[in-house]
Amino acid sequence: MMTNAEIQIQFPQPGNWQEFSLTPIYQDKGGYRPPARFNQDEIPADHAPAMQAVVAALVGLSEPWKAVQVWARLKEFYAPEEDDPVRTVETVNLTVEAVNPQGGRRMFTARNYPDFMITDPAAVEFFKFFTTNQ
Repeated sequence: MMTNAEIQIQFPQPGNWQEFSLTPIYQDKGGYRPPARFNQDEIPADHAPAMQAVVAALVGLSEPWKAVQVWARLKEFYAPEEDDPVRTVETVNLTVEAVNPQGGRRMFTARNYPDFMITDPAAVEFFKFFTTNQ
C-alpha cells in the first residue's frame, strides 16, 4: 500500500526542535485537499511522543548539519519472519533538508541515517492521524 501522502515539517530556527510547523498533504475523495498547517502547540497530546521520535532521529544528524525541513512518508518495509516469510512492516521514512553554518544545504535519507526509517507504531499512527480524513 503506497500512498501519495506526506507530512512536511519546517523548523524556522534550525536546531530548535520545540518550534515547528507541520503540513499534511494527502488526497481525499475529491483530490488533494487544501493543506492545513499545525504548529507545535496544535499536536494532540497523545501524538506528542511520535513527534519526539521524529525529533530524536533528527538529533542524530552529524554536526554541523541542522534540519530545516523534513518530509515524512509512509512506506512498507519487507521484514520477513520465520512464521511469516512475506511479512511487511509500515514505517515512516524521513527525507531531511539540512543546512550548515557556512550556508551549505544538503538532503539526507535513511541511506545516510538508518534512524530516519522509524518503525515505531506510534509514528505510523501519527502519520495516519494527519493524513486521513478525520
